[in-house]
Amino acid sequence: MSPTDRPEAHCAVRSTEGAPVSRSGANAAGSGAHGRPVAPPVVWSVAGTDSAGGAGLAADLRAADAFGVHLCPVVAAVTAQHSQAVTHIEPLSAAMLDAQLRTLAGDMPPRVIKTGLLGGVAQVRLVAQWVDRLRQAAPVALVVDPVLGASSGAAFADAPTLQAYRDELLPRATVITPNRREAARLLGQGASAQVSGADVPALARALRAAGAQAVCITGGDDDTAAPWAQDWFDGPHARGWLALPRVPTPHHHGTGCTFASGVAAALAMGFVSADAAVLAKMATTHALRRSHAAGAGAGPVVAGPGFGADASLLPQMSWGEAPLAPATTGRAPQRPAMGLYAIVDDACRVVPVLASGVRTLQLRIKAPPAPDAHWQARLRQAVEHSVAACRAAGALLFVNDHWRLAIAAGACGVHLGQEDLLALDDAQRAQLRASGLELGVSSHSLWELCRAASLAPRYIACGPVWPTATKQMPWRAQGLHNLAWWRHMAPAPVVAIGGILDAERAAAAAGTGVDGVCVVRGLGADPAVSVPRFLRAIASASGLPPSAPAFPLPSLDPAAAQGVVARRSSRSGVG
Repeated sequence: MSPTDRPEAHCAVRSTEGAPVSRSGANAAGSGAHGRPVAPPVVWSVAGTDSAGGAGLAADLRAADAFGVHLCPVVAAVTAQHSQAVTHIEPLSAAMLDAQLRTLAGDMPPRVIKTGLLGGVAQVRLVAQWVDRLRQAAPVALVVDPVLGASSGAAFADAPTLQAYRDELLPRATVITPNRREAARLLGQGASAQVSGADVPALARALRAAGAQAVCITGGDDDTAAPWAQDWFDGPHARGWLALPRVPTPHHHGTGCTFASGVAAALAMGFVSADAAVLAKMATTHALRRSHAAGAGAGPVVAGPGFGADASLLPQMSWGEAPLAPATTGRAPQRPAMGLYAIVDDACRVVPVLASGVRTLQLRIKAPPAPDAHWQARLRQAVEHSVAACRAAGALLFVNDHWRLAIAAGACGVHLGQEDLLALDDAQRAQLRASGLELGVSSHSLWELCRAASLAPRYIACGPVWPTATKQMPWRAQGLHNLAWWRHMAPAPVVAIGGILDAERAAAAAGTGVDGVCVVRGLGADPAVSVPRFLRAIASASGLPPSAPAFPLPSLDPAAAQGVVARRSSRSGVG
């Protein structure tokens, strides 16, 4: 971030959102063909030095190490500061900055460039020129942390520099990570502008309209008495508040640059902007927990490894513009495992599947493009028949999509895809939660996992574990790696879905410790034959689950993701 820090908590893309990542491991670096080491992805940070070691390039390096990426610290300015004040700033000449970038470009080209403190118009324009030049050869993401002033009141950007940010960096930015006052200044409001939480979504929309592909307006330095630190994210795939309990510490020097560098690192690892924001939020909260005093003022936050597998760091994400309430936090109560979760598309299949031994079932009946009254009547009869059959067998029934009908028929629960939940307003989601229905929610990415967590569901589905032919999706297969991470991190039981066609795959999925294993096509024509095989396979995999991976793997290809996720249909069930 800066020479001195804005004491905010956290949050995160343009021409390129992320970079290709190997599906064989969880870290940024690993082993390639024949076991040879693979170099970690390279991030350039163009920022200022902090003589106190708290913010700026010092914090950027700590954050990069926590993610396992290689950060090249490109010095744009030298500051004289301690824990209480900045006493002097000396920008480097544009020629010296250009020499650093030119030298790196020949040997260590970046996947991501992150900017912090920039020393004037010439530096801003030079960075923009280098972004354009590098993008002619390969995709390069740009993360802009607009360091415009210090929390002590020192100003770092005059009017011409602000205009250069608007003209040169915003149109090229993959992600921009201002705090509330910086967002207002970038949009032409005065430095003394008062920004309330209700104003933040509109600020983000305006910054995106000015050219930034994604915006995360951090808010940890506002409403400091609030129990949660909440940051507003607005990007191509998601928008909402990212929230975690506030860390009660006066030592917050370096949070802004830690967050921005976390976004840059996650993009370099191949994550899209919304998922990068989740990981950056986790890393910054972890750094706040590890902060310490170093002088008489605010001490530094200390990013470090281990945050990626700490379930207490998974944020929640709102579904709309209303901030999350602390009452929504907490893990689901312990319940019997769901086991084999059978999904059928015809009520006539319910009784045979129950007779074969299944005790968790979903009725997934897709609506036609224009359902008429006759179809609605047949759907109601199918749901009522299925509810009665499952009640008689002592089985759990989840109705896919049709939640009002499920309530009327007395079903145990309902399963909804994320698009269906987004189509509801806050009042309808509250009605659904107050109905007493058990709720199952689909998730395919980190931000979808965070949104699902905010609803305290009965279960969260993770998929597709293997490629599936049941519907077209932009998602990569999660694999057992991500399934194990989901199981460890989710605040509710996890069920596996997608491509589970035989007993061997069912056993492998169950071996990660998930609560349930969904089978659709694998049921075949005769569940009396197929179901016992699946039940035996799942039972054989019982025992202690393996340890969680240190990081998840990206589940969405940035190059293929533009505009796809926002328009996808989730109406076909837990996948």
